[in-house]
Amino acid sequence: MQSEKLTADILIIGGGTAGCYAGLTIAKESPDTKVIICEKANIKRSGCLASGVNALNAYITEGHTPQDYVDYARKDADEIVRGDLLLTMSEKLNEVTENLEKLGLVILKDSNGKYVTRGNRNLKINGENIKPILAQAVENLPNVKIMNHVNITDFSVKDNRIKGAFGFSTEKEVFYTIQSKAVIIATGGASGLYKPNNPGFSRHKMWYSPFNTGAGYAMGIRSGAEMTTFEMRFIALRCKDTISPTGTLAQGVGAKQINSLGEVYENKYGLTTSQRVYGTVMENIEGRGPCYLKTVGITPEQDESLIKAYLNMSPSQTIKWIESGKNPSQQNVEIEGTEPYIVGGHTASGYWVDTKRATTINGLFASGDVAGGCPQKYVTGALAEGEISALSALDYIKSHEVQGIDESETSEHLSETEKYLSERNSFFTCEQLEEAMQTVMDSYAGGIKTNYRFNESQLDLADEKIRKLEKLSENLHADDLHELMLIYELKERLTVCRSLIAHLRARKETRWHSFAENLDYPEKDNENFRCYINSKLENGSIRIIKRELVKENQIYEHSN
Repeated sequence: MQSEKLTADILIIGGGTAGCYAGLTIAKESPDTKVIICEKANIKRSGCLASGVNALNAYITEGHTPQDYVDYARKDADEIVRGDLLLTMSEKLNEVTENLEKLGLVILKDSNGKYVTRGNRNLKINGENIKPILAQAVENLPNVKIMNHVNITDFSVKDNRIKGAFGFSTEKEVFYTIQSKAVIIATGGASGLYKPNNPGFSRHKMWYSPFNTGAGYAMGIRSGAEMTTFEMRFIALRCKDTISPTGTLAQGVGAKQINSLGEVYENKYGLTTSQRVYGTVMENIEGRGPCYLKTVGITPEQDESLIKAYLNMSPSQTIKWIESGKNPSQQNVEIEGTEPYIVGGHTASGYWVDTKRATTINGLFASGDVAGGCPQKYVTGALAEGEISALSALDYIKSHEVQGIDESETSEHLSETEKYLSERNSFFTCEQLEEAMQTVMDSYAGGIKTNYRFNESQLDLADEKIRKLEKLSENLHADDLHELMLIYELKERLTVCRSLIAHLRARKETRWHSFAENLDYPEKDNENFRCYINSKLENGSIRIIKRELVKENQIYEHSN
């Protein structure tokens, strides 16, 4: 495999929502700063926005303030959030929305020229081309080099300072060593850890991007970065079979959650995100399932709006209605929970960062779904954090130079990559180990099979089995560069699984039903666990760290 060394002022890993906006911000503030963006797909259609979106779910609507948004997110997460991160994000939501519109995004407006809102925090958009719009804006920047189809596998870190990263092309046999003064990690969250609702060839039909494998988390964990709140998993409530969004039904036409008896059950359990999932699980367990969103009786106009809305963002749901011969007004929409995910854009899982989005590794900044502490980001929140991390990285490089990466370190990572392409020591395929991992997590770490519940004995088994799979993964073989990427994706997921299991075990309470349903500790314990559960990998073991809550009037800086 050919080896190439590149140098930049700032390296951005991940060309999704946050990564693209970080690049735009750097170009605007410092046009002479040399930037490299590495994306394992193509930035035109990569990340969570690949297929588009029909709403911006984080916006400060008329009559509301950024503090209102902080309060909403704090309540939804039962207090385990970073107030400083939420407020600094919320203060930028409307600004980045206007910038998106200037780039060419169509945001729906009423006859008075005001944005059309959906609920208290949402805007309706025509967003099927939102990612190409962002990508085009970045591609036009003269100071930004875009490297599509380059899979970054690991950081280069010395004395707790980042020097760059390593990766390989998935299209040609080239191994890259990229040196930089600072790095922005924007690789999204982690899907595919658990056995999904849909098996076999449909297993990638899921709520979150199936190609977000927790790469950024894994690289940080291995390098000793501090992580936070992995135990606050995210489980989406979705339309059964199609895994289509339910928000358009709940907010768009006011559809209530009902059981098979026609009873509205949502108020019985609560209206936070986790409680909506938990209520649906419990109604099924207690024999009142299946559960639905009540659409029977809506108007013909609402029928048409729903069919059109889902045709744009999730065609399978529209096709399902058409194939059944019944519109939403003639049949309620059955709902179910997805498998769990680790995603910092909806929960508080991810890198432990300071107010400027700096991680505990000097020179490494995190934004979007990979950054922890700040839930309910959605699209605009990821843009806001992309901007914040970019400005912080620019400030950092003023006083730091590129530290060269030793040839010996490059050789070590290159040898590992070449080993997978040359050696044939495994009786297993990558796909078999991935399915085994998902089965383990599903059975012993609170997956769909156990109604998202777990106990410590099960977690012990999960940890033991994941460790064995990690060892087996070292002997996998790749016939081509695509298979090589899949091996690294599996290894990333296994690393994230280990940290997740440690976090689930460490929070000895049940604060979020379904998200972290600990059968050994079924009650909330504010006295001992009204805090963040953080972790660091040290000498092969995961050390748990408890940290006090940070409010929005604080400027948090790493101190230990």
